[in-house]
Amino acid sequence: MRKPLPAALALCAAALALSACDRVSDDAFGDRVRAYLLEHPEVIEEAVQKLNEKREAEAAQAATAALSEYRDELERDPRDFVANPDGDVTVVEFFDYRCGYCKLIAPEVQKLIEANPNVRFVFKEFPIFGEQSNETAAVMLTDQVKPKTLALHERLMAEKSLDDAALDRHLRAVGVDPAAARQAAKSPDIDQQIVDTHELASNLGINGTPAFVVGDRIISGADLEALKAAIAEAKAGA
Repeated sequence: MRKPLPAALALCAAALALSACDRVSDDAFGDRVRAYLLEHPEVIEEAVQKLNEKREAEAAQAATAALSEYRDELERDPRDFVANPDGDVTVVEFFDYRCGYCKLIAPEVQKLIEANPNVRFVFKEFPIFGEQSNETAAVMLTDQVKPKTLALHERLMAEKSLDDAALDRHLRAVGVDPAAARQAAKSPDIDQQIVDTHELASNLGINGTPAFVVGDRIISGADLEALKAAIAEAKAGA
């Protein structure tokens, strides 16, 4: 018995058969291809799958190239707060204090910081949820707050309703004068740092929070298992 051709090969065979026979009009050829596709819709599904795989591979290749190009800005910007600064493996997180998924994974990130003293955790203030996010990020980048960053970060990530009053309350709780921090947050240098972070995220194809970068991997969303796996892989490589 003659074995059926795979869907893609069958389509090619049909096209070749047409090209080898008497010339037919474009309309006739189109009608026959359309009829074949209607009879074998799995060919379209196969083509779409191949296209998606091709696009994903191209995106991954572009992301790897971008990570290599912007590695210093990503991992070694002296303006960023870094936990475990002497670690030999680096994790970078882009986050927003009003992001629900950032809040969801924040306690686990805190545990990873504590459990992995040889892993540097770089905090990228990436406000994308409006004015309150912008104000909070700017305050967090001030010299007044930097010594208290981890404690304040934990408090803000646990805050369900972040507004000016809540921010001031948490600042006072860690020993920071809200008025002084807000005044310092008006610095053009801080505005520039936030602009630079947005530009960096754009260059890396990051458009949401949280986003983690470990080595040549970008992990989008609060995917704890993927983050742990990437850290383990990076530690093994180091």
